[in-house]
Amino acid sequence: MAVEKRDPRPTESRPAKSRRYLVLVGLVAWVATLGVDLFLYAGVFAGVFFETSPFLLSPEELFLRIPLGYLAFLLMTGLLVWLMTALFISGWLAGARFGLLVGVVVHGSGALALASVSTARPSFLVVWFLGQSLQASVAGAVIGRGLATESLRRLAAGVLVLDVVLVGTTVFMQSFGVVPTPA
Repeated sequence: MAVEKRDPRPTESRPAKSRRYLVLVGLVAWVATLGVDLFLYAGVFAGVFFETSPFLLSPEELFLRIPLGYLAFLLMTGLLVWLMTALFISGWLAGARFGLLVGVVVHGSGALALASVSTARPSFLVVWFLGQSLQASVAGAVIGRGLATESLRRLAAGVLVLDVVLVGTTVFMQSFGVVPTPA
């Protein structure tokens, strides 16, 4: 069954989204990235952060600086909202693709730059690149869906369910020793 493509540009019958709506779309997308971040870096890829490295801070110090990382992704999410609105990108799939593209470019170039000037291990750089690119893709998908709908209630509820599942899975993995945790 073919899906009808809708022109995402504003019209008289479908005006542009308000600034308040765009801020809310960005916040919902950002909340989605928080769950993905926790799942990836405290769960799936946690082992990379426990490798001894002069490049990385201790796990305790890393934990204290988590808010800085979340602020960084709030900025990335804001950039995605701005770009996707300006480029008339809407729909979850188009948003996911665009977010992935931006993530690959931004975080790929960042990982390469770090590789050229630091002692960061290749395993860390690969994990960072993959995780950050995935987070950008998730943010793009949520933003794209938000730009394609008139109400964010269902989208926000879906993001909350996603985050609960991801946090629960991470806690399970940590509780049963599937992934390392600080001593």
